[in-house]
Amino acid sequence: MWGKQSDLVLFRPRPEALAMTPTGLFVPLITPFDAAGAVATDALEALCHDVLDAGATGLVALGTTGEPSALTEAERWTVVDVIGVACRERAAPLLVGAGTAEALATLGGRPEVTAALTLVPPFVRPGEAGAIAHLRALAGSSPVPLIVYDVPQRTGQYLSAGALRALAAVPGVVGVKHAPGAVTTDTVALLADPPRDFAILGGDDVFLGPVLALGAHGSVLASAHCQTAAYARLVGAWRAGDLATAQPLGRRLSRLSAALFAAPNPTVLKGVLHAEGRIPTPGVRLPLLPADPQLVKAALEVLPSLDVLE
Repeated sequence: MWGKQSDLVLFRPRPEALAMTPTGLFVPLITPFDAAGAVATDALEALCHDVLDAGATGLVALGTTGEPSALTEAERWTVVDVIGVACRERAAPLLVGAGTAEALATLGGRPEVTAALTLVPPFVRPGEAGAIAHLRALAGSSPVPLIVYDVPQRTGQYLSAGALRALAAVPGVVGVKHAPGAVTTDTVALLADPPRDFAILGGDDVFLGPVLALGAHGSVLASAHCQTAAYARLVGAWRAGDLATAQPLGRRLSRLSAALFAAPNPTVLKGVLHAEGRIPTPGVRLPLLPADPQLVKAALEVLPSLDVLE
């Protein structure tokens, strides 16, 4: 765990952070490893600047794509430090994966952290009322706002549109990474009448286009390590109502996202980034295994077709 329970009383939400409603394209960064299996900090720093240069709004540290459960505590701090420095230098918002009161408390002294990306309690399946109560309690003691990470395929707890509306009314909860695994009736219901000052960020890469078409405010998108400019352009086109750009670009990018998620995330993505020379190895840590080379090859073959659109 990060921090100590006794630290919790020392922090309260920063007023300017509570006013933040995140929009745009956020890239949840991988954790690259070197040949010895250590965190490749130089490669991580380069990735930060690569995606920001290409049009990403902000970055995410310690999201699922970053394999946080396979990192030591010291490595997690290293990852947050490297990404945090890049965000400070670039005045870019930073989201950090943090799902406990202890982990949230450690973010209080880091002004570059705009919000925490906080899972619905995994494995417990407490029901919607329990999930809301839990997240309300976390928001009440957190030094930074929360963006609820709604991903029932991983947590086992589905949240309806009504539950998400209830969370939107909780002080200190400023958004949701909405990743139910499909465009559901609750997705439609939520976006048909979105809560005020509550960011709805698409979190299912393959379904990004349809969710943006319904009015999502942006995305948290692992696929955007690749073709970042195209994904940023897609978010901007839908927000501007530029259908002539958004529709064909969205179709192409959905193919890329599908190829990058053809095996457990981020295995194919790391294979592609390594093939492009952007990280020193395609290595992942158990329980993940490296992607089948044929899946990496298939993803690489999609990329040239997107260059034509830039």
